[in-house]
Amino acid sequence: MPLDPFFEERLRVHRKYLFDQALGTARSRVRSLWPFGQSTAPAAGPAAGRDPSPNASSAKDRSAKASSAKDRSAKASSAKDRSAKASSAKASSAEDPSAKASSAEDPSAKASSAKDPSAKDRSAKDRSAKDPSAKDRSAKDRSAKASSAKDSSAKDPSAKDPSAKDRSANDPSAKDPSSTRPGPHARARARHRRAALAWDRTELRAVGTPGPDIRVAEHRVAVPGHPAVRVRVYHPADAGAEPVPAVLAFFGGAFRIGGIDYPTTDAAYRSRAVDAGVAIVAVDYALAPEHRYPVQVEQGYAALQWLFAEAEGLGIDADRIGVLGTSAGGNLAAALTLANRDRARYPLRLQVLEVPVVDLTGANLDLRATRALGIPRFLALRELRSVASTYLADRTDARQPYASPLRAASHADLPPAVILTAEYDPLRGDGDAYGAALRAAGVDASVVRYQGVTHDTWIFRGALPAARRWHDDVVSALRRLHS
Repeated sequence: MPLDPFFEERLRVHRKYLFDQALGTARSRVRSLWPFGQSTAPAAGPAAGRDPSPNASSAKDRSAKASSAKDRSAKASSAKDRSAKASSAKASSAEDPSAKASSAEDPSAKASSAKDPSAKDRSAKDRSAKDPSAKDRSAKDRSAKASSAKDSSAKDPSAKDPSAKDRSANDPSAKDPSSTRPGPHARARARHRRAALAWDRTELRAVGTPGPDIRVAEHRVAVPGHPAVRVRVYHPADAGAEPVPAVLAFFGGAFRIGGIDYPTTDAAYRSRAVDAGVAIVAVDYALAPEHRYPVQVEQGYAALQWLFAEAEGLGIDADRIGVLGTSAGGNLAAALTLANRDRARYPLRLQVLEVPVVDLTGANLDLRATRALGIPRFLALRELRSVASTYLADRTDARQPYASPLRAASHADLPPAVILTAEYDPLRGDGDAYGAALRAAGVDASVVRYQGVTHDTWIFRGALPAARRWHDDVVSALRRLHS
């Protein structure tokens, strides 16, 4: 089926984004490998028996000038040494009265000193060598220590100001301010996330549907060995004294953007809670690459444990709980059903997976979808590899079942599944393959493909009939928890 005209402009923007990303990466690699424009060693001099070229002569002149400057520096250093010796002799003479008297009693020595200043220095040095006093040595030691302290103070400001040293010990940033400054990659990620949030806000206003005003409550759940996770509970509008069903929900965003505060995500959860009559328990899991696999899975599992433990206090029926996930969130929701089966075996009743990515090796991507959109194969593969490398610390982790649920050794004893895919989305291959694996293991699973639409269809409820149908089908699936 042809792509819905609604997506034409968005497709153009997305294609440009993919090409620009690939081009930017290529340019960076070329710049890092380009040998020109870098400083090189000076060329060797002319061969023997040949007239030197003007450039060689110039180099020779520069070398001669450098040698002359070096000689002048050496002479200045020698003069400085003589001056230092003279100063030392003067100090010694001032502190040794006998030396002063001797000088006064011998006019010839004074005259000789007037003719040759260095003679006075040598004479003073000789007398000091014959009879060095402890006072002289002490003065010299103190002078050396003062000089050392001065140098140390120049290198380390805290030596001059002890309080600075204390502040440096208590505040690592005081010792090295650059240690707290984000690097270029972190700044680029921050810009990308700000742009994504701004785009999401604009899309909700332009083509989305705001969610209703309902009661929400936020909680913080501890995760053993990992960062705590924020959880937001969206209570259905008509919730009374009776406990209601609930789903633990995971947002999408390629593991690296998104969150429960994104306007379209928040609006969807509000609408689904009201229309399905279920509590949406949204997990604000940590983003990659700051936090990589399996942090997100463990945060989801901790939230699941917390939900069952606190269900009564939250007004939730612990016997009617499911999971819900979109895109990368669909990966986490599917992984959570495996972790639950392998560990606590809480009675999960349902899993709803929207355009899920369930195989990070890329083996089940259906690239016919991207080809139909005019996106080259290498760009589609590059995008998936980028997602996987951001989320996984090691590419071999892509074969682990909690990272790629499709690759689990068994899919038996998992909750019934409703899987939604889009025609113009390469992840439709993942959804089809996962539905087939669940069915082969005896799990009740259905896979529905929406024709003529793309990966993020559910966002556009305010402008696209297919998005409204998508919402209705998700709500119908969630209502199964009431039975």
